[in-house]
Amino acid sequence: MNIENFWVFALTALLLNFTPGNDMLYVATRSTSQGSKAGIVSSLGIMAGCMVHIIAAMFGLSAIIAKSALAFDIIKYIGAAYLIYLGIRSIISKRKKLQIDTAIQKRSLKNIFWQGVLTNILNPKVALFFLAFLPQFINLNTENTAQQILFLGTWFNIGGTLVNIIVSLLFGKIGKWLGNSPAFIQ
Repeated sequence: MNIENFWVFALTALLLNFTPGNDMLYVATRSTSQGSKAGIVSSLGIMAGCMVHIIAAMFGLSAIIAKSALAFDIIKYIGAAYLIYLGIRSIISKRKKLQIDTAIQKRSLKNIFWQGVLTNILNPKVALFFLAFLPQFINLNTENTAQQILFLGTWFNIGGTLVNIIVSLLFGKIGKWLGNSPAFIQ
């Protein structure tokens, strides 16, 4: 893997991690309703769930690469087309308002963690993302494709977790401020 490609991956991954989605909405909701600590725990649960996708991609893509470079190229091009489709769809679609569920049930930190894990594991978009995004940055000319997938996926996951922790701190403060605001409570 060339260092140039890594920095393109790192920048793209960071931009994608800042894009709001189900995981970020879950963290924001938990942080607003139960505080920053709950948001951080939910972020760590999402991180654990994301590792499941990374390991699945690592074994799945590595097996495909071992069998056929052509099959890997087909997956890579389908993945690129899928990413282009998502980009075009987001440009032409109407913006939806992000709304936070204020009636969310309070849960223990253990339950919050596992709910974060399940939220991420059961999100098919995350699996599709790893099948579409990671192959674009894999160098087939080396014999360490599984390690490349693991490294890039982990880098993406750590970046996403840091973004979610920032979201949890921000929304934890907002939730606390709103909870102490007489105008909001009325």
